[in-house]
Amino acid sequence: MTELQQTIEQAWENRELLKDDTTITAIKKVISLLDSGELRVAEPISSGWQVNEWVKKAVVLYFPIQKMETLEAGPLEFHDKIPLKTGYAEKGIRVVPHAVARYGAYISKGTILMPSFVNIGAYVDEGTMVDTWATVGSCAQIGKHVHLSGGVGIGGVLEPLQAAPVIIEDNVFVGSRCIVVEGVHVETEAVLGANVVLTMSTKIIDITGDTPIEMKGRVPARSVVIPGSYTKKFAAGEYQVPCALIIGKRKESTDKKTSLNNALRENDVAV
Repeated sequence: MTELQQTIEQAWENRELLKDDTTITAIKKVISLLDSGELRVAEPISSGWQVNEWVKKAVVLYFPIQKMETLEAGPLEFHDKIPLKTGYAEKGIRVVPHAVARYGAYISKGTILMPSFVNIGAYVDEGTMVDTWATVGSCAQIGKHVHLSGGVGIGGVLEPLQAAPVIIEDNVFVGSRCIVVEGVHVETEAVLGANVVLTMSTKIIDITGDTPIEMKGRVPARSVVIPGSYTKKFAAGEYQVPCALIIGKRKESTDKKTSLNNALRENDVAV
């Protein structure tokens, strides 16, 4: 890995090296390792999560060394630089037409892809459901047994390189039409109600105690979150600005595969 990293770093500083066979081989090797899950853009370590910037650089560099070509999948035709992912049967992945995943995205066994899109560099762990019209952006990290409901948008991030990708940890339930972007981190077993929008500037307000607690960029473990708003003053007057409200905790006794409706009912939210 050290040799691969050095080659990628050198090519990042000097794009003329993209013409060199050794550099091209190294870039393609990194993408192959991403595709197989042997390498990740971000990975859990004892102190949290580590972002491997050099791997993101390899993904960015993969585009200029690839040529546009026509790809065929039965009667369907595509014209792109990145091949489609293949070999689903032997990987133990269920893929429903018209789900599309790009080569360089890792998808683990037991995953179900409804008609959806998974971009290069993403990591989708075991037993996760990517539901209809959900998208998993480049380099996003999705944990085990996550449910990404219909129309969910998980943002990708390649640049800036130091930025962390969106991280959705194990057993998270993401409700219909949620948007999670800009490197937001959703911790294990959290539940996001339908239409929650989370960016790095979105206020996430814990209203379960006597005093609200504000945070940004992170949803604590087992939190149950719904859309909310707060009043903000502008030159033209006062207006309601979207936020996210933590209204309770997912009970430890609750089945980790519980439906979104059950999780919200437990916290006295009408569904």
